[in-house]
Amino acid sequence: MANSSIAAKALEQGQGILRLAPTWVPRSFCVPGRRIKLHPDDYYVLGGVRGGIDERWLSSTTPAKNGPLTGEHEGLSKVVFEENGQTEQVLLKDVIEELKGEIVGDRLWDEYQSWPMYSKFFDNMGPLPHHIHHNDEKAALVGQNGKPEAYYFPPQLNNHGGDFPYTFFGITPGTTKEQIKQCLMDFNKGDNKITNFSSAYKLEPGTGWDVPPGILHAPGSLCTYEPQKASDIFAMYQSLVNEAIVPEELLWNGTPQDKMGDYDELVSVIDWEANVDPNFAANHFMMPRPVHPLEEMQAQGYVENWICYRSEAYSAKELTVLPGATVTITDNAAYGLIMMQGHGKMGVWNIETPALIRYGQLTNDEFFVTENAAKAGVTITNYSSTDPIVMLKHFGPNNPDLVVVK
Repeated sequence: MANSSIAAKALEQGQGILRLAPTWVPRSFCVPGRRIKLHPDDYYVLGGVRGGIDERWLSSTTPAKNGPLTGEHEGLSKVVFEENGQTEQVLLKDVIEELKGEIVGDRLWDEYQSWPMYSKFFDNMGPLPHHIHHNDEKAALVGQNGKPEAYYFPPQLNNHGGDFPYTFFGITPGTTKEQIKQCLMDFNKGDNKITNFSSAYKLEPGTGWDVPPGILHAPGSLCTYEPQKASDIFAMYQSLVNEAIVPEELLWNGTPQDKMGDYDELVSVIDWEANVDPNFAANHFMMPRPVHPLEEMQAQGYVENWICYRSEAYSAKELTVLPGATVTITDNAAYGLIMMQGHGKMGVWNIETPALIRYGQLTNDEFFVTENAAKAGVTITNYSSTDPIVMLKHFGPNNPDLVVVK
């Protein structure tokens, strides 16, 4: 069966809602936090040389950048189509390229010719090194897109906080560029002590942060839901974290060949004014914000909050459908979704939240809602009399329903 026919049939079968297969991604420099529901035997299923699986990518048309051993479709979501006992899978990227605005909406297709974001669960036992994502201008020098991202810490995936549930953000006001440059030049001298010039914030489940490109950050060890622009560009600016050495090649990751060894170039990736902002927390921290008045939503059987709302590049909501309720939710943009809790029905699909997933196993917890289906309204029924349905919904750029909070 040709991919195009699978795409069209999958769209018809789901009545505008596509079912997605889980997409697992290893990181050689990470230690899994074991909170993303993968079976305990499968965190190192790809072999020790690839590292542990500590990410699940959601609604992704963005390939993972994991070096020469990267799998052919690593990081790419697949649409699942089942018919007459046969199961077919096709890349979400290919479905979107074939059906264009029927999937992402004409607004996004006309501007981007793609789905220009993805989300992920990031699940590391310890903190990551202080690192940075390049902006569009810097990323274009190596043929990539810039990468803003946002964090939300789902309570359902944070039964423990890991080894260090604090994140360093930014640069302490009063620090000079020469001090940061010296840290980068000391990368091969053990601990380059770059976090001495930063502040750590305690991470709280049910809250989040917005992280534009050019911001230094060392993510802490809570399991994190991360909507972000469609890119996997980064550079590690900390040489030692949790007593683990960071390879120097990651310091220069994202640097053009003609700038290798140029520490001023590394400093220039930093958005200096944003990093030394004395009001950093006030300008980047995110508490949930109700989409509509709370009493109004509860009376209809649901609660929906904006959880990522400080960027034009992406946004996200947390939707809770109360026990026993049936609701119809409308949005004016396409979105991906992942189930966090509960079970029931969504459109034609049975939806459920698995407790444990084997590598390669299909699930009924991840979907992509086309713009037409979102605008028409998605009807969700909660089959439980006690357990709410909770799902996270990630949207692309310039969501027409969002008033960006800066």
